[in-house]
Amino acid sequence: MELVLDPPRGVGPLSLGMTIDEARGALETLGRLTPTAHGELAVHLSSGLGFSVGFGVGPTRGRVIAIEVWRPQERDLVRYRDVDVFGLPALKVVERLRRHVDLVPNEGDDGFTARELYLALWRPFAADDDPDEQQGHFFQSVLLARPGYDDTPAEAAARLAAGGEPGY
Repeated sequence: MELVLDPPRGVGPLSLGMTIDEARGALETLGRLTPTAHGELAVHLSSGLGFSVGFGVGPTRGRVIAIEVWRPQERDLVRYRDVDVFGLPALKVVERLRRHVDLVPNEGDDGFTARELYLALWRPFAADDDPDEQQGHFFQSVLLARPGYDDTPAEAAARLAAGGEPGY
């Protein structure tokens, strides 16, 4: 399977803004649903590729506000701007994506985020010089969300005052 990340719209059959029923239907086209402990909907394929969707609160209640894709162990390709986000070493992904987006290191973990799109790449730790250390050498998940997804209360208020939509 090949999937193209299309922030801030979605990935594959999943779109930000879908209702719960629409998201359920889209996920079921990919595989069997697996509910999570946090109330998200998820699908895990035999290749290891996984998907989950998160739903909003307040004015976005019942709508998809985040889509997460997990790294497959084989076969599947997930890309953004022709960059294989799971198949290339994490620092190579960052280097190539920075040609297109403002990708900055996260505080408190070894991931990177492009906040203007809301595209976030994550790995549990950095092992940049050791390709045998899969979990640290490669990104393990990518999250697409509405811009403003992780706004502070002050940033959210400024976004709303400027006529933007809430990211939550």
